[in-house]
Amino acid sequence: MNYFGFGQSADVDIVFDGAENRKLAEVKTEDNKKEKYLLYYDGETVAGKVNVTLRKPGSKLEHHGIKIELIGQIELYYDRGNHHEFTSLVRELARPGDLIQNTSYPFEFANVEKPFEVYVGSNVRLRYFLRVTIVRRISDIVRELDIAVHTLCSYPEMNCPIKMEVGIEDCLHIEFEYNKSKYHLKDVIVGKIYFLLVRIKIKHMEIAIIKRETTGSGPNTFTENETIAKYEIMDGAPVKGESIPIRVFLAGYDLTPTMRDINKKFSVRYFLNLVLMDTEDRRYFKQQEITLWRKADKSRKSALTSSNNPHVPSHLVGSDGEMMGQQNTSHQSNDGEDRPEADNDPTMGLFTQESPLQQQNPITNSESSSNTPAHLRPAEGAAADQSASLFDEATVNVGSDSNPAATSNSTSHLTQSVTTAAVSESSKSKSNSSTVDESTTPLASNIDSTSD
Repeated sequence: MNYFGFGQSADVDIVFDGAENRKLAEVKTEDNKKEKYLLYYDGETVAGKVNVTLRKPGSKLEHHGIKIELIGQIELYYDRGNHHEFTSLVRELARPGDLIQNTSYPFEFANVEKPFEVYVGSNVRLRYFLRVTIVRRISDIVRELDIAVHTLCSYPEMNCPIKMEVGIEDCLHIEFEYNKSKYHLKDVIVGKIYFLLVRIKIKHMEIAIIKRETTGSGPNTFTENETIAKYEIMDGAPVKGESIPIRVFLAGYDLTPTMRDINKKFSVRYFLNLVLMDTEDRRYFKQQEITLWRKADKSRKSALTSSNNPHVPSHLVGSDGEMMGQQNTSHQSNDGEDRPEADNDPTMGLFTQESPLQQQNPITNSESSSNTPAHLRPAEGAAADQSASLFDEATVNVGSDSNPAATSNSTSHLTQSVTTAAVSESSKSKSNSSTVDESTTPLASNIDSTSD
């Protein structure tokens, strides 16, 4: 018994097996501080021992059982009373009885499935933790200890570059592109912005990385936007035909992988926001979503291949012991020869596109059907099999092969195309020219006027 602090009590400690050799990961807490926890991956065994130390030696501690739980749960800050558990495993350590001395209890959760990554956001928290409970008549003795979990991915088989044209009728027409649409957390975003028509006085231009957190569903949906990073990439008025390079390093920022509909409770998405400001402080912006994923460390490969764990996740290591990401790197080669037909979607823009199987042909609005959405275009046949090169090769001959003047005069609306860099046949592009005008959208929805 332990009335008003009198009687026996105990301290509980949790010690993990191999903790000295396990990597630590920083996890943000609710008060924006960072703590380091032992790092585990999906399919790994969580094992160790529980040490129970009596505070008063020589006195017994009555209990109704000792148990340890491995719990994965989602906590919504606006509904703290309800914790949504997606993983719950229990191990009985001791039956009801008396403790008369300090005791250690081993435990093991073999090959535990950990489907989601730990996350602490503005309105939601996802955590994994161990909970030891000494059941007593009056009040239980409870000890909790968090662990960190990271989800790893292989290199994406399809990683299309992003190209998009935005503009205001007879005032501004620009084309921007990014080298790919999916980036790992230590990657570099490489892009270029090309001014096709400039008839307004632009003061500067910046690019920002925005994290959008969405929690709840239906009328209880909450959305929180956070600017992770912001760069000024241009200062001064651009001229027609000018090209602005973009290079953003992601390694220095606190980013998480993109999370979509996690247990039907929340989502985390990332956007690149391109903002132009004129001399009257009016802002013109365009957002483009990108996908972030976590790549396995090099040291992680050797550790996994040398282990005898039969439950190593298939997305980490192939049957031959090689990383799945290395097997898929061929899909990111600049040649793009092995990409499937769906990846060879033609691209709208003025940049010259190169392919080992075809000659260089500048793409203009009058020659290409790439302005037509992918679901409206007919099958390309053999021409779709010829994939274009990636971003770095596709923008080499911008100034020499493209005709920005001709295109800027023919573009009167905001046109948008997120595709790869393949060239369409001119005969099929003419048949789709009527569809292009129907798919355009005015930029009025993308203008944020802060002053008249």
